[in-house]
Amino acid sequence: MQAWARSDALVYTIGLLVALVLTATSFWVANTSMLWPGGVGLGLAVLAIAQMGIHLVFFLHLTSGPDSTNNILALAFGLLIVFVVVVGTIWIVTDLNDNMLMSPTNPMNMQMQR
Repeated sequence: MQAWARSDALVYTIGLLVALVLTATSFWVANTSMLWPGGVGLGLAVLAIAQMGIHLVFFLHLTSGPDSTNNILALAFGLLIVFVVVVGTIWIVTDLNDNMLMSPTNPMNMQMQR
C-alpha cells in the first residue's frame, strides 16, 4: 500500500512540476519581445495543448489502456458538447448581429418586420 502511495505521489509531483514549467513558459512567451510577434499565438496554443495533455495523463490518469475506454469516450462526448455550445453561440450571436444592423443609407426610415 505504501509503495502505491509513493508512486502515486511521484506521478502527481512530476505532473505538477511539468505543469508549472509549461505555465511559466506560457507567461514568458506572452511577455517576451524575443519571439516573432506572429508566432506568439501559435506558441501559446501549442503550450495550452501540451498543458491539457499533461493534466489528462498525470492528474486524470487517462491512458490508452482498455480500462480507460469509458473515460476517453466521456471526454470525447464532453468535447463534442463544448464544441456544439461554442459554435452554436457564435452562430446565434452573428445572426443576431446581422439582423440588428441598421441600414447605413437611411437609418431614419426603419420599419418593423412582420
